Amino acid sequence: MAKPIPGRAEVPHLLEQAGGLRPGAVDRVAQESRVPAADVYGVATFYSLIAQPEQPRVCSGLSCRLAGSIAEHGVSCLGQCDRAPAALDADGALRAGPPGDVLPDDPSLPINLGGADRDDASAVLRARELGVDALLETLERSGLQGRGGAGFPAHLKWRAVRAERAAQKYLVVNADEGEPGTFKDRELLVRRPRLLLEGIAIAAEAVGASQVYVYVRGELRDAGNALQRALLGARDLLGELTVHVLWGHGAYICGEETALLEAIEGRRGHPRLKPPFPTQSGLWGAPTLVHNVETLALVPDIVLRGGERFRALGRKEPGTKLYCVSGHVVRPGVYELPLGSTLDELVAVAGGYVGRPRAFSPGGASSGFLSMQHRALPLDAGSLSGVGSMLGSAGVVVLNDSVDLVQATLWQQRFFEAETCGQCAPCRVGCGLQRQALERFADSGDAAHLADVPDVAWEMEQGSICGLGMVASQPLLSAMKHFPEDFS
Repeated sequence: MAKPIPGRAEVPHLLEQAGGLRPGAVDRVAQESRVPAADVYGVATFYSLIAQPEQPRVCSGLSCRLAGSIAEHGVSCLGQCDRAPAALDADGALRAGPPGDVLPDDPSLPINLGGADRDDASAVLRARELGVDALLETLERSGLQGRGGAGFPAHLKWRAVRAERAAQKYLVVNADEGEPGTFKDRELLVRRPRLLLEGIAIAAEAVGASQVYVYVRGELRDAGNALQRALLGARDLLGELTVHVLWGHGAYICGEETALLEAIEGRRGHPRLKPPFPTQSGLWGAPTLVHNVETLALVPDIVLRGGERFRALGRKEPGTKLYCVSGHVVRPGVYELPLGSTLDELVAVAGGYVGRPRAFSPGGASSGFLSMQHRALPLDAGSLSGVGSMLGSAGVVVLNDSVDLVQATLWQQRFFEAETCGQCAPCRVGCGLQRQALERFADSGDAAHLADVPDVAWEMEQGSICGLGMVASQPLLSAMKHFPEDFS
């Protein structure tokens, strides 16, 4: 097992303190951290919040574009899709509308964003009463799957980390929410931070982790600050557990679990080849449980009210889901509904459609586009995969018939080109090729420019190291499939 390298983990933070990529900053940080200047420079140029520290940031995400954003100094997404259009001033101040809606207080909901945050440690105490074996069985009966996008069964991760024999184990909480259309973890951190901390305490004790790293997206300062305030009064939950809150530095790829580990270790956020998986060799080579914010926030309810109850809350798949919805709806927001609810059910809660709906993205940019022919399809992993899409982060964006679908697709393809980490050739080259092909078609109207798109997509899917390259062609492929009249 590798040990933390003194100074290296501090490199991104030291670069931010030094004002980002300014003359002389790299050399000063290299001397202070004792990390080679070339490595420091590599980190400085990788993360947008370090490379361009004082530049105003106008969101060029799909929802902000639909709301009229003109991205002269564009960034891929700011995680404020419900408040579109959004921008960050040069001093980091957010310029956006008020936060979107959530459901009213409903204690029957496992997360219940509209309710008051927890004020006791009852779930932690109940987990200890159950014991680890019974706790893992409860988790298995619940059917809880990761809510960050991959949908891997949570109990299998917990069992794998617990089974490892190691002196040091870690729990890493992925709060680097960068998928366009997604802002659920932001609202959970702001509204229910103690609920998350209770889930963290239960999971860490169950797998034997003594340290926790929560990696919060750098642009979501309000969310990270809310978590830090909650930590001040959470010793009754955490006991001797050490919780570190780290800020991201502006890289969508760090939402991938192994790129996230690289970022915490102070490197560029390049995904690792797997196996080994983080459960065996994760942070600094130690067994590591990596979970999304929403996944851990569901654990207290499962512990207190049982796995069977949680499973029964869903439709075809277990539990509830925090669905984000933005774009052409009356009340954008985050709504906790049964997993497998339909688009029409979600939008009804959000006040209805604005204009005549024509298309929607069910799970962020990675899920591509679907036509309204699929409005009654359950929004769950199995149902969406059946039509070539994915639930992903459940970042639903609705587009009405005023939108040019070719232009909307181009926005999404530019996002992936901007956010590829560049580590592997299929993704690095393929993202640019897909964007170029679409731009040539948009300029000329000649569909011959799109002839190689499926072949390039296949190469990217088969040859990319991580999921970004595997799904980066999805906006274009899905738009061509479901809206052929726009691409003929």
